[in-house]
Amino acid sequence: MALRVLFALLPVLSCGFLGWATMLRLAVVTRKPRDWWLLGLNCVLSVGWIALIGADPTPETNGWQGNTGAFGVIITGFVTCVYFLVADIQHHAGRPAAPAAAWYPAQPAPYVPQQPQRPAYGYPPAQQQTPTPTPAPAPAPGPANPPRIGQVRAELDELSELLRKQTPHPQNPNPNPGPNPNAPGNDGEGPAR
Repeated sequence: MALRVLFALLPVLSCGFLGWATMLRLAVVTRKPRDWWLLGLNCVLSVGWIALIGADPTPETNGWQGNTGAFGVIITGFVTCVYFLVADIQHHAGRPAAPAAAWYPAQPAPYVPQQPQRPAYGYPPAQQQTPTPTPAPAPAPGPANPPRIGQVRAELDELSELLRKQTPHPQNPNPNPGPNPNAPGNDGEGPAR
């Protein structure tokens, strides 16, 4: 919106002399041949009006050439401003609005490895009950766990399995006792006798 206002005011604030910049912006945005032709026409008109002002022989540039050139520059700038606003608004109104999440790429579903069911955290797996034929309606299923929760659970199970393998057994309270001071090859450094 700020760029639209800036380029719309550019020909007006420059008294029509920078109308070509506004038309260049419109031609680049819309990429229509008509706008490229109008850019060229705007440049030719601007040069023509300025040349007409320069051709005025009066000392204060107030002859018919100077007045016609100045009037032409102002009218060309005003027409450029109006055309830019109409064409730019139509161009942007014709496009469908981009979704808000277009900036972010689509996230793939997380990979959840399929593992056989095993006891989690030392508890036995829950027994599945076979449904009994009763006339009562089955309760509605609750919301399914998101895939991310399943992945976190699988990773926690793997971590607990690794920790169980690395934890010393209760039969061996000191798994790394260090060097034996009485072992052969020890150079006389042992317990005091």
